[in-house]
Amino acid sequence: MWDSESDSVGGRDYGNGVLTTSKHGVKTEGFEQRGQSWFVATDVPSDFLVQIGDVSFHLHKYPLLSRSGKMNRIIYESREVELSKIALDELPGGPEAFELAAKFCYGIAVDLTATNISGLRCAAEYLEMTEDLEEGNLIFKTEAFLSYVVLSSWRDSILVLKSCEKLSPWAENLQIVRRCSESIAWKACANPKGIRWQYTGKPPKISSPSWKEMKDSSPSRSHQVPSDWWFEDVSILRIDHFVRVINAIKVKGMRFELLGASLTNYAVKWLPGFMKDGPGSVLDEGSNSSHSNSSGGSSWKGGLHMIVAGTKDDPPPVHTKDQRMIVESLISIIPPQKDSVSCSFLLRLLKMANMSKVAPALVTELEKRVGMQFEQAALSDLLIPSYSKSESTYDVDLVQRLLEHFLVQEQTESSSPGRQSMYDGTQRGSNPNAKMRVARLLDSYLTEVSRDRNLSMTKFQVLAEALPESARTCDDGLYRAIDSYLKAHPTLSEHERKRLCRVMDCQKLSIDACLHAAQNERLPLRVVVQVLFSEQVKISNAIANNSLKEAGDTQYQPIVSNRNTLLEATPLSFQEGWATAKKDINTLKFELETVKTKYLELQNDMETLQRQFDKIVKPKHTSAWTSGWKKLSKMTKMTNLENHESGSQNIPNAEQTRKTPRRWRNSIS
Repeated sequence: MWDSESDSVGGRDYGNGVLTTSKHGVKTEGFEQRGQSWFVATDVPSDFLVQIGDVSFHLHKYPLLSRSGKMNRIIYESREVELSKIALDELPGGPEAFELAAKFCYGIAVDLTATNISGLRCAAEYLEMTEDLEEGNLIFKTEAFLSYVVLSSWRDSILVLKSCEKLSPWAENLQIVRRCSESIAWKACANPKGIRWQYTGKPPKISSPSWKEMKDSSPSRSHQVPSDWWFEDVSILRIDHFVRVINAIKVKGMRFELLGASLTNYAVKWLPGFMKDGPGSVLDEGSNSSHSNSSGGSSWKGGLHMIVAGTKDDPPPVHTKDQRMIVESLISIIPPQKDSVSCSFLLRLLKMANMSKVAPALVTELEKRVGMQFEQAALSDLLIPSYSKSESTYDVDLVQRLLEHFLVQEQTESSSPGRQSMYDGTQRGSNPNAKMRVARLLDSYLTEVSRDRNLSMTKFQVLAEALPESARTCDDGLYRAIDSYLKAHPTLSEHERKRLCRVMDCQKLSIDACLHAAQNERLPLRVVVQVLFSEQVKISNAIANNSLKEAGDTQYQPIVSNRNTLLEATPLSFQEGWATAKKDINTLKFELETVKTKYLELQNDMETLQRQFDKIVKPKHTSAWTSGWKKLSKMTKMTNLENHESGSQNIPNAEQTRKTPRRWRNSIS
C-alpha cells in the first residue's frame, strides 16, 4: 500500500483533511490508551463504556448523544434506568473507526486519509450521525471528503477501494465501491499523454535508478507513459472489486487487448503456480510482476512510477475456495475478442479451473475459447495433468474436446465465410495453415503422452485420427508418436500393432522416415513392406524426373514432391538420429534391386517344381472303356507269347478258341 498513514491529505484544499467541531460538553486534551482501553484525558469521570471486540472506550454520554442517533435510541429505549455499558461489535470499521468518530463527538481534530475515510463513513452511517442532530455532522463531512478529495485522485481511489474489502455490505450500500470503480475506470481510460498523477507501473528491471533518472524524476516533466500504466495498481484489489473495475473500464471503451493483458497480470499475481513452467511464457516481461521493491529509489521510473504495495512480500496465500472464485471471475470477464488474451493464458487458466473444480458451464465456455485459437497453443501448455479418476497421467480427453471445438469452429468459418464469429463479431475465413499447425502440435502431443503406459490404444488412435487427412502433408511426426507408443507398450499383439499403424499413411513419410521404418523391428511386417514400396515409388519418380529434366521436358510434373518438401515437416529428432543412416541409402537401393531379381528367379523355380510335382502326385482317373481295352491288349500279348513258344504245334485248342471271343464279349460288356 502507499504510505498513506503518514501521508495525509494535508496540502489539499479541504480543511487540510482535518475535522474539528467547536461544540462539545466536555473539555479534553485527547484520548489516552492503556492496554486495550481508551480513556478521555479530562477531569470529568467517564459514565459510559462502549465495548467493541476486545477494545473498550471509557466515554461520556452527552457528547455521544448530541451527535449519534443510534446512541440516543439505545440509551433512551433501554429498560435500564442508568445504562452505563453497551457493545457495538457490529460497527463497521471496528475500534479504529469508532475511535475517530468518538474524537469527532468530543471536538478533537480528526485527520482524514484515504485509508480511514471509508471505515469512518460506514461507522458514521451505523451510528446515524446525520444532519438532523447537528449541522455539519460526520456523515456530511466524510461524504464531502469522499466526493471532492478521494474521487479526484487516482491514488486515493485505489486505496479507498482496497479498504472497502472489510466493510461489506456497508461500502456497497453506500455506493463507495461503485463510485471508486467509476473514478478508476475514467482515469484508466484517459490519454496517457495527459497523466500527471503518480502510479506504480511495471517493476523496474534495475535495483536503483541512475543519477540521470533521479534528476528527471519530476512528474511535471514530459514523460512517455505506457498504455499499461494502471495494471499494477488495479491488481492489488480483491477479485470482486477488480471485476467491478474491469467492467467499468470495458464500458468506457478500453481496447480489448489491454483488458486481456490486465487479466493476465492479475492471474500471475494471485494464482499460485500460474507461472511455474517458466517466466515470460504468459507475459512479455521476463520477471513475475507480483514482486515489487520497497526501496524508495527503485520505486520510481521516469518520475511517475510509485510502488503501491510498498513491501517485498508476495501476495498472501490464496485458499482453494478463493482460488476457485478468482478463476471463475476471470473466466467471466475475458473479453469476447479472439486475440484479447493468448492461448497460453487460456490453457493455464483451464488447468487451474480443472484443479479448483470450477463450475462445468464455465469450464465448457473456456474450452470453446481455447478451441477458437487452438493453433496458437504450445505443447507445454497442453500437457495438463488428469485430475479425475482416470489412470492416464495426462488429460487426453480434454485435448480431444479442445480439438473438437477447433474443428467445429473451422467448419463453421469455412461453410459461412461471411458469418460473424460468435465471440468477436468479426468476419473471418478459415485459415488453411491453422489445421497444419494443429496437426504438428497434435503429433508432438501424441509423442509425449505415448510414453504413458496407462494410455489406452483406443484413446491414442481416436486422437490421432481426429484431424482430416488434408491437415498433414507429412506423417513423420505421427510415425514418431506411433513408434514411441509401440516402444512403451511392448505387449501389444500383432493385430493391435497393425490397427495402430493404420492411422499412418506410408506414402506421406519422408525418405529418412522410410529408412528408419524399414529397420524398425517394432513395426508389423506388412507395414515395413508398404514403407519399402513407397520408398521405391519415390525413388522411381525422382529418377524419372531427373531423366525428363535432362531431356528438356518442362511439362513433366513429378508424382511426389521433392526431397526438401518432404523433409519440411520432418522432426529434428529424425534428422539428427538418422544422420549416419543416410550414407547407406545407395546400398539399400542396390539391395532392393537384388532382392527383386532373386525373388523373380525363385518364383520361376517354384513354378517349375510345382509343375513336376503335379505330374507325380496327380491321380490318374480312367474310364471303364479304357480299362477294358487295356485288359484286351494285355491278354492279346499273352496269347501271342504262348503261340510263339509252342512253335509248330498246329492242333487247335477248342477251349482256347472259344475263350477268345468270350473275353472279347466280357471286355465289351
